[in-house]
Amino acid sequence: MMMNTQQITFLSDLLQNLQIHILEAHLTQCTTSWKELNFTPEHNKLYWILEGEGWVKVDHQELNPMPGQLCLLPAHALHSYSTISDRPYLKYWCHFTAHIGSFDLFQWLDIPLFIQIRNVEQMTAWFQELATLHHEPSLTSRLREKAILLQIVSSYLEAVPVQVLQKRTDEMDRLGQLRQFIEQNLHKSITVEQMAKSVHLHPNYLIKYFKKHFGMPPVKYMQRKRIDKAKFLLTTTSLSMKEIAEQTGYEDTNHFAKSFRKDTGFPPTEYRMNVRGKG
Repeated sequence: MMMNTQQITFLSDLLQNLQIHILEAHLTQCTTSWKELNFTPEHNKLYWILEGEGWVKVDHQELNPMPGQLCLLPAHALHSYSTISDRPYLKYWCHFTAHIGSFDLFQWLDIPLFIQIRNVEQMTAWFQELATLHHEPSLTSRLREKAILLQIVSSYLEAVPVQVLQKRTDEMDRLGQLRQFIEQNLHKSITVEQMAKSVHLHPNYLIKYFKKHFGMPPVKYMQRKRIDKAKFLLTTTSLSMKEIAEQTGYEDTNHFAKSFRKDTGFPPTEYRMNVRGKG
């Protein structure tokens, strides 16, 4: 079963707080001694197979990735791998984390472990550049390697049926209810106590719970959502600053303007003019 609209919206919201970090990126000719059994890494792995053959197992799933196949092996699962002949892999590989709060992105998703790549030349070029950039010390290399990794992961997710892990559905439902309660009350001065009551949690626990999943306290999340709504209203309506301030929960236009400028770098009137002008 594919994700429903609520789940897609929820995960899209979480992805705004995605923190991705590349640990290793290399091109390796494996040897016949390439083997490790029953270990649980705290990082995700990508294998881009160029030549050879081998065996990989993640939890109870076994596979024999072939040249032209890209594998995405999630963190916090039981991994094993080994050669199966005298033709070990030549492969690009990458270790990375993709955290949202305290969880890795792939602790939410149920996806196939590998895909067949149609554009082999493009994928090889991406991995070649990723491996090269990872060994360069410049500041821009850190930014560019993350951009390439995001491109690879995005391409992977676009090519497979993405579902929420069954064990995460109850958690997602509760977080979705909490997110919905906040969005429906952006025009009010709601408290942490009221947020907690909406999902039957203790206020002290809610703060830890929220930060664990969204990577920020609930008050900061609500502030971000208010600014997002203000941006939408500024660029899609002709509402006055006073009306927008009221609909986004600010006491007055001065408070609204100050908060908006602090978050975006622009006064609301200038933001409206600039974005509409570009449109």
